[in-house]
Amino acid sequence: MKTTIRKMSFNETETFQSIYERRAVRKYKDLPVPRITIEKILDAGRMAPSAMNKQPWRFHILTQRDTIHAFSNEIAKIAFRKVIKSGPKQILKTVASLLHFSFGAGILKGGDTVFYGAPVVIFISAPIDNEWAALDIGMCAENMMLAARSLGLDSCPVGFAKFVEQTKIYTQLGIPSSDRVHLAVILGYGDEHPEVHKRIRDNSSFID
Repeated sequence: MKTTIRKMSFNETETFQSIYERRAVRKYKDLPVPRITIEKILDAGRMAPSAMNKQPWRFHILTQRDTIHAFSNEIAKIAFRKVIKSGPKQILKTVASLLHFSFGAGILKGGDTVFYGAPVVIFISAPIDNEWAALDIGMCAENMMLAARSLGLDSCPVGFAKFVEQTKIYTQLGIPSSDRVHLAVILGYGDEHPEVHKRIRDNSSFID
């Protein structure tokens, strides 16, 4: 039975479906995402709550394959240096947990090791002096990823994208010096169907 929320055209079942179907997808079809679809996803992000309603997020979007690969390669170089400096025991752990084994092999082959071949990359920045920006951007990014799923697209949050600030091509994004990059969200038509990871359920406590 459909439940109308604020006279909008979706119901609880569809909302929950997007939540439960969302996956972190790391393989994409070579298909462009229409500009109007990207705009809809950005608008969903803009609807996220934020501390004192400051809406600190700014979006910096890449859609050209060559540009995305250039940024991926530069970010991978920075990330690789950091992994190497972390010591031999940490190297495999970092590669396995954060890049799902694609980083080590991909950087040697020159592949897209950071953005996984996605046709859309959205860097999200916010003012450095906003102490709540990380939380706000997390909620904004989740809105975007759920919106993408509801529109038939897949997504993945990319934490390593913050290393873009240390690359030699960072200025191409036009991000003001007063901002810092917290995250990137990649979008596209997924070419894999990851299984659902087991969810931890013994982490709630009803106080009264």
